[in-house]
Amino acid sequence: MTQAQRRIEVSNVWKVFGGKPDAALRPEHAAKSRAEIREELGVVLGLRNVSFHVDGGEVYVVMGLSGSGKSTLVRCLIRLAEASAGEIRFDGEDIRAYTPEQLVEFRRSKVAMVFQHYGLLPHRNVIDNVAYGLEVKGLTREERYEAAAHAIETVGLKGWEQNFPQQMSGGMQQRVGLARALALNADVLLMDEPFSGLDPLIRREMQDELLSLQANLRKTIVFITHDLNEALKMGDRIAIMRDGEIIQEGLPEEVVTLPSDDYVTDFVRDVSRAKVVQAKAVMKEPDIVIYERQGPRAALHAMQSNGADAVFLIARNFTLRGILTAERAHELASQAKESLEEAEVIPAMTAKPETTIEEIVPMAAKTARPIAVVADNGSLLGEIDRGSLLLGMSGPDVEEAEEE
Repeated sequence: MTQAQRRIEVSNVWKVFGGKPDAALRPEHAAKSRAEIREELGVVLGLRNVSFHVDGGEVYVVMGLSGSGKSTLVRCLIRLAEASAGEIRFDGEDIRAYTPEQLVEFRRSKVAMVFQHYGLLPHRNVIDNVAYGLEVKGLTREERYEAAAHAIETVGLKGWEQNFPQQMSGGMQQRVGLARALALNADVLLMDEPFSGLDPLIRREMQDELLSLQANLRKTIVFITHDLNEALKMGDRIAIMRDGEIIQEGLPEEVVTLPSDDYVTDFVRDVSRAKVVQAKAVMKEPDIVIYERQGPRAALHAMQSNGADAVFLIARNFTLRGILTAERAHELASQAKESLEEAEVIPAMTAKPETTIEEIVPMAAKTARPIAVVADNGSLLGEIDRGSLLLGMSGPDVEEAEEE
């Protein structure tokens, strides 16, 4: 992505809790641990030289255990906590330089926060809770109720507008909190462990709900969690924090398959590679491909040369038509057909490049033929056979062992 497409840029941000924040930033303390600095200076490093960026429409997940600094970070992003040093830029503007008036406008119009414990007003019904932020912005009753009603419908709570929070389940209350953020129509959502207080089933439902909404709304989201499985499910990219620092950042697949150190290795040890490794990582170039414009004899020759009884057939517009069998090619050849446009084909099992191995396994169980990996326009990118599927599930250690 280009610089212009970056919505959030965090550069060298520190947060020091205690009476002598500047002392902790001195060069002589650069190599010291958080515990050593606390013992020597009596201060706590909440964030230590944190840098990252978030592109427009991206879900950027920050994860770590309790005390890692993830919640401190998201609060610094909206200046609920003031960073001790560094820059925090939204659309190129450093919000740490904002005046109080600019900060108020920033919070009203550009970002919306979704908290773990909903933050609903118990004396207000659903529609008034959702409309609250719009009321603060000064919208008329008609304007804010119209926007609130639309947001309530978006999160699946139409018909609950007059109910109060205490009449709703935890999952429904979290939907109200999400609707309140959506009603503000902010481009950026900051979500601080929004689903961690929910039962597992409701939590999964809320994760799916947010992903479904994101597919349509394409908000820029910073999502905080302590749960690795949630991070892998929700994140376009993931940052793992420890002791106030980001120790690894990357795609979910990279974090699981290429951990940066022993800490991350332990973190991801029990995660199935099948959940994160994608088709594009295990696909290979098809051994043989035939085009419609070619004749059946050419198809038969290619199959015989490669010891195959079927091939992928590509249409004249370069999209995948399906699988052409040797039997069908023989029939066309006996009819003296000059092309394969009239060929009957077997539908191919297909996957997108981003499809995970976990999703491909049930497909592979239904066919002995390779799975075709296709682009959004229907063009063939590669294939996945059972051998490459097993290697992808087992990891690089198996591949290295085979080579030895």
